[in-house]
Amino acid sequence: MIYFSGSISGGRGDIAVYRNFVNALENAGHRVLAGSVVSETIGAEGDRLPSEDIFDRDVGWLEDVAHEGGVLVADVSMPSIGVGYEIAAARYRFGIQVICLYRPTHSKRCSAMVAGDTGIELISYSDSTLAEATARLLRVLERVANKPAGSPV
Repeated sequence: MIYFSGSISGGRGDIAVYRNFVNALENAGHRVLAGSVVSETIGAEGDRLPSEDIFDRDVGWLEDVAHEGGVLVADVSMPSIGVGYEIAAARYRFGIQVICLYRPTHSKRCSAMVAGDTGIELISYSDSTLAEATARLLRVLERVANKPAGSPV
């Protein structure tokens, strides 16, 4: 199972890109939890649920991913505190493998807390290399599929 994370409150400009990655993962046979990240009906204000309910739901999804030996795939191109929280919880609370996708054209640099973590696989891409980034993501997922939770990607 893959939990796909991307910006909601930080900006919704990448929904089509998120959908591209999620569709490619599903077409490759992966079960993907993407929730509101790929929803056209969710704006930058996020889900219309109480914050506690969103937190409980999303942490529950991370628990499910951990129990199934899954992976968190997070697009970190658009800075988002929520995505950063999910990455940290996945790595250090649940021992989940983390793969981050990053488009340098979206910010001055990738967060040092992501780029500097040698246990995170970081895949840089641009709009023109989206297909290549998707292929690389699928290769990385094949490589980490049989690794124990918490070991470096």
